Amino acid sequence: MVTIIVLAALVIGFFIFASLYTDYAWFSQLGFQQVLTTRWIAGTSMFIAGFLGMAVPVYVSIALAFRFRPVYAKLNSQLDRYQQVIEPLRRAVMIGIPVVLGVFAGLSTAGRWSMVLEYFNRTSFGKTDPQFGLDIGFYVFELPFWRAIVAYSSAVVLIAGIAALAACYLYGALRFGGREVRISRAARIQLAVTAAVYVALQGVSLWLDQYAALTKDNPLITGAQYTDVNAVIPGREIMAGIAAIVAVLFVVTAVIGRWRISIVGTGLLLVAAIVIGGIYPWVVQRLQVKPSERTYESAYIERNIKATRDAYDVADVQEQNYDATTEASSGALAQDAQTTANIRLIDPKIVSDTFSQLQQYRQYYQFPKELDVDRYDVKGQTEDTVIAVRDIDLDGLSAQANTQYNRTFVYTHGFGVTAAYGNQRASDGKPVFLESGIPSNGALGDYQERVYFGETSPPYSIVGGPKGSKNIELDYPSGSDDDNGGNATTTYQGNGGPSLGNFFNRLVYAAKFQSEQILLSNAVNKDSQILYDRDPIQRVQKVAPYLTLDSDAYPAVVDHRIQWVVDGYTTSNAYPYSQSQSLSDSINGTESSTFRTDQVNYIRNSVKATVDAYTGKVTLYAWDTQDPVLKTWQKIFPTSMQPVSKMSAELLDHVRYPTDLFKVQRSILGTYHVTNANSFYSGDDAWNTPQEPTSGTNDADTADTQTTTNALGTQTTSNRSNLQDPYYLTMKVPGQDTAYSLYTTYIPQQSAGANNRNVLTGYLAVDSDAGGAGKGEKARNYGKLTLLTMPKTDNIPGPAQVQNLFNGDTTVSQELNILKRGNSTVKQGNLLTLPVGGGFLYVQPVYVQSTSSGSYPLLQKVLVAFGDKIAFEDTLDEALNSLFGGDSGATAGDQGAANGSGSGSGDSGSGDTGSGNSGSSGSGSTDTGSGASGSTGGSSSGGATDNAALQQALADAKSALQDRQDAYAKNDLVAAAEADQRLQEAIQAATEAEGVCRL
Repeated sequence: MVTIIVLAALVIGFFIFASLYTDYAWFSQLGFQQVLTTRWIAGTSMFIAGFLGMAVPVYVSIALAFRFRPVYAKLNSQLDRYQQVIEPLRRAVMIGIPVVLGVFAGLSTAGRWSMVLEYFNRTSFGKTDPQFGLDIGFYVFELPFWRAIVAYSSAVVLIAGIAALAACYLYGALRFGGREVRISRAARIQLAVTAAVYVALQGVSLWLDQYAALTKDNPLITGAQYTDVNAVIPGREIMAGIAAIVAVLFVVTAVIGRWRISIVGTGLLLVAAIVIGGIYPWVVQRLQVKPSERTYESAYIERNIKATRDAYDVADVQEQNYDATTEASSGALAQDAQTTANIRLIDPKIVSDTFSQLQQYRQYYQFPKELDVDRYDVKGQTEDTVIAVRDIDLDGLSAQANTQYNRTFVYTHGFGVTAAYGNQRASDGKPVFLESGIPSNGALGDYQERVYFGETSPPYSIVGGPKGSKNIELDYPSGSDDDNGGNATTTYQGNGGPSLGNFFNRLVYAAKFQSEQILLSNAVNKDSQILYDRDPIQRVQKVAPYLTLDSDAYPAVVDHRIQWVVDGYTTSNAYPYSQSQSLSDSINGTESSTFRTDQVNYIRNSVKATVDAYTGKVTLYAWDTQDPVLKTWQKIFPTSMQPVSKMSAELLDHVRYPTDLFKVQRSILGTYHVTNANSFYSGDDAWNTPQEPTSGTNDADTADTQTTTNALGTQTTSNRSNLQDPYYLTMKVPGQDTAYSLYTTYIPQQSAGANNRNVLTGYLAVDSDAGGAGKGEKARNYGKLTLLTMPKTDNIPGPAQVQNLFNGDTTVSQELNILKRGNSTVKQGNLLTLPVGGGFLYVQPVYVQSTSSGSYPLLQKVLVAFGDKIAFEDTLDEALNSLFGGDSGATAGDQGAANGSGSGSGDSGSGDTGSGNSGSSGSGSTDTGSGASGSTGGSSSGGATDNAALQQALADAKSALQDRQDAYAKNDLVAAAEADQRLQEAIQAATEAEGVCRL
């Protein structure tokens, strides 16, 4: 038995050691070992402090009670039996109980290492609270520390007192006889002093509670209100004073032996708690404040408004009135030509399947369900793009290929990115790619295409090998390497993971991943590395555990490499008077009835992080250098962050304002755009973010999930909200220059089930472009918030109203029904809202997708609205002209798509660039001009020639019409759309030819 126990202990000890060793190897390889060692030292120190802080007082308390027990005390028979049972185990009990309690206390305190480090490295905010005049840093860093110390000490003293009381009773120092209680002098002193310490600690706790009132959540606001300031806070000061007096009375009891005075004092303290702490505040609130609440609470609401706007960094939002027109007049968009040229038609939530079918090439690659939006310089012009990494997908392997060897050594990485113009489309509805193919080619130039660190990378891969050894890692399908089954292969040359070059490392990693293959496979060599924890967000979270991370890491091709960009936030829930809210609810747009543990009332985008997709290198940049919380953590981890001056100009060109922060700020500004206390109290100008207008309108709508990672790595997953997402667009906000922006809209806040008015009340936009100023320089206007407010008498249609206009229009409905014929579905894309033409323009792309296997969405139509007028055309350019009296005054990015010319420099996607063995189902290898081969009309002179051109155009129209009817009969939507395109071109050609004949 002893041998088994020893062996079990050794095995458990080895696994613990393996976990610690591999953690150190991982952090050391990244250069962040200081983060790990600091956590280890801080956590261990906290455990020791917690252990000793509990174990020693409890042991001393029990030991004193035993040491000064009455030697000749007469015990009753029951106590005598207890003593006989316990006495043989007394020494073990006296040591064992404190040790067990100490272990639990140590484990509890070890997790508070971050709070303690923040306290000892605290930084002043340079701002004071309006009630006590203390620096905000006191509430963020000091008050939580001291309250935790008092709470822990109270628990220790209480447990020690209970242990002493039990020991005194067991050994006769405390005896009960009828109505008489007898206690020895030593027991009296010990118990009275313990009680005095405990009551004194409660007095300190009451004193600290007055400061905590400034961060308490009340039904009206967060922070102390009139009753708190005039009744609760003074009451706690009084009760703290009474508690101090009662503590002294217990000391007097210890000296003179009279319990009555301390018991009476304790009774008075309880009565005071009821009267001063409960009844009096209730009377003030109910009889004084409630009848005239707005008057009494006005000053405290003002405190809350100011603090909230400061804490969420929205105090400098630039508000301006926008008297939007609803009249769509000819040429109205002439002043907004740059905005209309950049309107994004490609919906990143819809075109994932399109990217997959056109650019995936193999079943072991994949694109994310929701693509990312970025911008790139193409031929000297900045273009909004929809971009995605072609990542590895081990679940796509065939049953034959899905072996442990292949999963570990062969299928190790993804390959390249695919990017499409956001504002362009081919004539057949496909995206126009500016970067495509495998290997990639296009406007992004040469870059390291291999993606060893991605959002769907395997749990671990073993890569690398000696120079000159045979390549075994699959690179991409090439169709040219016969030795590898038509696939190009490679060997990892980076420094991305800990080495497996010795037996010991193989052994510990075999234990970590519970895989004997790591230890025994001959594919592991002296140059092998093991790559794990490869998700960009996960890597950043491990090296920066003090950050809350944005839910979306987005890729960017920077300095010839794929870099994942991750936004990190410093947060707190201790900013006085700032409104507290659930971070996950704000981001997800939900209202949870359950208690949330992620409440915040202060947030800053303090860190920008990058993760190299090839090497896995993590770089942290201190973005908000004025943030006191970040300054505190820089003191704790002085070597972990780089200054912004180290960021390259190209990286800054791709840094954007983070979506999650913007969602939190829009949630706050929905209420806190109001700065007048009376209006705030009345709630007469409160706003909400509108619901997603396309929810339920698209066929095959599916539920999605959102994952949020908190400051110490805990992840929570919930259903995605039904609120309309903010969108990135390059546009000109009234009063601002054209910029890459992130925007959201507002409608009136109203209760569910009411006669809701879905009209626009506000439009919030933020300058999201950090680049353009050169290396290490943030753009001057980056992060500038602009809030357009509509006159209260205006009735500008909101997103839901516009969507109803689209869906309710008979012409639109008929055409949508035609598109839905047969085995086809219609997907209405993101409904964009742009402040142009003196009003608001709504744009929504319409996609059509067959229900057959291997199909993908194609952009076929565009819906636009201005005021209560709508247009529904094949291209955005045509729709704008139709909407604005035949000439909008500006052109859209898809100008020319209707006649098959496309636009931009990329192909429509589908051509294979070196992957002749793609084998992708429905890969869409049609040329850019497919479906647009009809004649463009007669351009030569002479009546005979013109007449011949007219006859040819009519013949083409007849042929296209017949082809369209046949396609609908076969439920072939794509062929129908192509035939319809040819029909329109033929009609246009006939019109032009007829005009020439008349001349």
